[in-house]
Amino acid sequence: MKNPDVSKTLGFVPEADLDALRADAEYSNALLHTGEGKGSDFLGWVNLPSSITPGFLAEIKATAATLRSLAEVVVVIGIGGSYLGTKAVLEALGDPFAVLKKERRDPEILFAGHTISEDYMASLMEAVEGRSLAAVVISKSGTTTEPAIAFRIIKQEIEKRYGADGAAKRIVAITDARRGALKSVADGAGYKTFVIPDDVGGRFSVLTPVGLLPLAVAGIDIDAFVAGAQKMEAATAAGVPFAQNPAAIYAAARYALYQKGYKIELLAAYEPGLQYFAEWWKQLYGESEGKEGKGIFPAGVIFSTDLHSMGQYIQEGERTLFETVISVASSHHRVTIERAADDGDGLNFLAGRRIGEVNHMAELGTMLAHVDGGVPNIRIEIPKIDEMALGELVYFFEKACGISGYLLGVNPFDQPGVEAYKRNMFALLEKPGYEAATAEIKKRL
Repeated sequence: MKNPDVSKTLGFVPEADLDALRADAEYSNALLHTGEGKGSDFLGWVNLPSSITPGFLAEIKATAATLRSLAEVVVVIGIGGSYLGTKAVLEALGDPFAVLKKERRDPEILFAGHTISEDYMASLMEAVEGRSLAAVVISKSGTTTEPAIAFRIIKQEIEKRYGADGAAKRIVAITDARRGALKSVADGAGYKTFVIPDDVGGRFSVLTPVGLLPLAVAGIDIDAFVAGAQKMEAATAAGVPFAQNPAAIYAAARYALYQKGYKIELLAAYEPGLQYFAEWWKQLYGESEGKEGKGIFPAGVIFSTDLHSMGQYIQEGERTLFETVISVASSHHRVTIERAADDGDGLNFLAGRRIGEVNHMAELGTMLAHVDGGVPNIRIEIPKIDEMALGELVYFFEKACGISGYLLGVNPFDQPGVEAYKRNMFALLEKPGYEAATAEIKKRL
């Protein structure tokens, strides 16, 4: 991965302003390594890639092989960071039309516990009828409402089909090392378990068993994925000068824009497979920066699709947004536009060209149009979408997020605002212990 191209921000932010942030960005990066900044109890992700051993990956792959041998469908149960990172990588590397293709050697990965939709759960249970089933349940506590409900339903279905002993072979729990409801259930039932490290928050956990096990079950090359993250860890290490540190450059550029009133960041890509990568990125930055009345609002768009829906606003709406574009240099396939005899659609001028070339020209043309329209642009180029590049990209955004939070002056590793809806929901559901809150909230309604 190349260093981010921030040249198309300099018409909106004086270069001197960006240069003035060099020392602060380097210092913020150093804090992530010394543990002297806010949220230092959750810095286990910083050196996580380099701490992953071949033996650990072998254990992950062995467990994945067992699940692959037992099940046509593996349900991954989790929410937030326990779901989005895995989904992002699977969607980026997957075939969007695999369901229509006859040969399928890998289990189908389905997700549950990321929503409380009754219709979604009913449809999922209908879909797994007649298919061999296994599950990976992910929760530090085991009591988070959404995944806990889903796990109860999936667990009961697996036990009904295969009995308690069969369920013990088909359910893997990724949870706390020592405590919590899920840990107790797993130990009592004899499930294989993996640990979510205490010092790694959910949105930084895709390089732990939270992401690695489901990805291995799906047939993803987790060795290459981890190797990409290790490469980026070295590229952004403590002491790497600002000009050579891609995460510091990106963090400084977006903070400089924020100081000039650009409060919305659009993560844009020209490959539809990266749509869920944007969803993972949105949680990473929204949950890390959005506190104390501060933070850049993260949003995602897929071009050129969204140029026909959001393009008008981006081009001419309120000038409070900037774009970060993930640019993919090479496609995996070649599709050439052929000459037509009648040229009724007027596309013969493209004859002999690949669709990828057209897509690339759309990217460059859009960038120029948006910059001309008052939208600063940051460009991040990866060579192609594969495990290595995605591993690099995941760690790059994680490291830049930590630096960004420290530049902003917030703790990027907590999420106190997430608890507000839970308190109200429990009160409305009359959960034991919430009696006073229940009475109070019913008055408000």
